[in-house]
Amino acid sequence: MASTHISKLTLTNFRNYTALSLDLQPGAVVFTGDNGAGKTNLLEAISFLTPGRGLRRAPYGDVAREGSDGGFTVHAHVEGENGDAEIGTGTTGSDAPGEAGRRVRINGANAKSAEDMLEWLRVIWLTPAMDALFTGPAGDRRRFLDRLVLAIDASHGQRALDYEKAMRGRNRLLAEESRDRGWFEAIETQMAETGVAIAAARAEMVRLLAAMIEKLPATGPFPQADISLAGTLENQIGLQPAVEIEENFRRMLAEGRERDRAAGRTLEGPHRSDLIVSHRPKAMPAELCSTGEQKALLVGIIISHARLCGEMSGTVPILLLDEIAAHLDAGRRAALFAILEELDCQAFMTGTEAALFSSLRGKAQFLTVDHGSVHPTEDA
Repeated sequence: MASTHISKLTLTNFRNYTALSLDLQPGAVVFTGDNGAGKTNLLEAISFLTPGRGLRRAPYGDVAREGSDGGFTVHAHVEGENGDAEIGTGTTGSDAPGEAGRRVRINGANAKSAEDMLEWLRVIWLTPAMDALFTGPAGDRRRFLDRLVLAIDASHGQRALDYEKAMRGRNRLLAEESRDRGWFEAIETQMAETGVAIAAARAEMVRLLAAMIEKLPATGPFPQADISLAGTLENQIGLQPAVEIEENFRRMLAEGRERDRAAGRTLEGPHRSDLIVSHRPKAMPAELCSTGEQKALLVGIIISHARLCGEMSGTVPILLLDEIAAHLDAGRRAALFAILEELDCQAFMTGTEAALFSSLRGKAQFLTVDHGSVHPTEDA
């Protein structure tokens, strides 16, 4: 497996950073500082080096520094098995809302889409907001799973966008009380094709990830998780040919128009699916586990996915681990750091105290964040 890393990160008008340039090392990078100093902002900036709206899913207007013209830029020099690359992304402040308003340039040329960045690096994150992943709405778990799929299958993001666009069109026809059979059939055919492709990609990810989770030690610090999918289409994957599943879904959509019209939205499809996770050693649904157990389960899944990504794509993803030490005891912290070293990946971690990362001294780059400035941590 090859290691990819960001050797230089430059920000302009990003959150609380007017202008910042950081030289970064491979391996572990630890940002420490007070709450609100801007540690998570740095991870968010790196998360924009992959398709999507970043780890906070914030509107771009909120990302731009207050008092600026509404635009921001993130630039990175990336080194990896495919050579070096200059990747820049951002907005001008007058761009359209949504992901379409973000521009991407790679080696000085405009990228066709944000997915082009996946040729150079993959980025996966774990944030405190995800501590509620197992107890929160199914939509959060779908996005989490789709992010894992995208790190391996670069086409997954476009399929999801195409499906969402088609579904919005169908919902609009329902709201307008349209009875145009031709329009409905065209849209529902597209939803069936893209919806089944999305479900198949998710099912394949769960199958591969489950096999990788099996390699975690049965009594290790990060427990094995049993994972599965619950969804109208996902439940049929592997049991019927894709063309039959597409036809079944298309027919289901056609027969459900009046029901969906009454509900005001499409009630069946991959946009309603869920990722089911349980704690195998305790034979307990993840949502019933303690906060610490849920965190350990999540870390185990992320580690397994990083290994899977390395095997499937040949490149280990860059990991963003925000406040990772919050719910991990000293033993689990040390175990995690050892695994990250074994993965040979660049992992950005944040915390309020450098002491939480003491076992990384001499092995990691320590940087102190202080409200818009970043400098090497003393005595690190």
